[in-house]
Amino acid sequence: MGARNYLVEGVSGTGKTTVCEELERRGFDAVHGDRVLAYQGDPATGEPTDTASHEFHIWDVGRVRQLVADHTHPVTFFCGGSRNFPAFIDLFDGVFVLDTDAQTLVERLRQRPDGEWGSTAQEREQVLRLHRTGTDLPSTGVVVSTQRPLAQVVDEILRHVGDDADW
Repeated sequence: MGARNYLVEGVSGTGKTTVCEELERRGFDAVHGDRVLAYQGDPATGEPTDTASHEFHIWDVGRVRQLVADHTHPVTFFCGGSRNFPAFIDLFDGVFVLDTDAQTLVERLRQRPDGEWGSTAQEREQVLRLHRTGTDLPSTGVVVSTQRPLAQVVDEILRHVGDDADW
């Protein structure tokens, strides 16, 4: 998709989808990974499973490779969470890890409609545990706080990308 490709990760509720929508609104190529690439599968093998759990929320690695190889756009952002990101993180020119404080995270998750991940008390507790421990997140990358207005969050991401891309 892009001559340069960036992964935007973070635990549920940190703003990955909102950032993706804002990047699109500003005219950037952006892939909603949780909508386009995600399925329930074994993170080690990629084999589909009949589960419905966070641990098996993975992206189609072949499709990620295919999209990264297409250099139609100067820059593409891949936004979403995937438990198998180690299988494809090396394809990206950079990684952004969205973060916020626990109180904001809980407030955002409580606003989710029934049936959306993070809407139940049990799922919120799991997200908070992942937030506290950093489990399931890339250990490298630029941490971007989403405790401020969306425009400022996206501006920060674009500042980091600015030296790397010819828009």
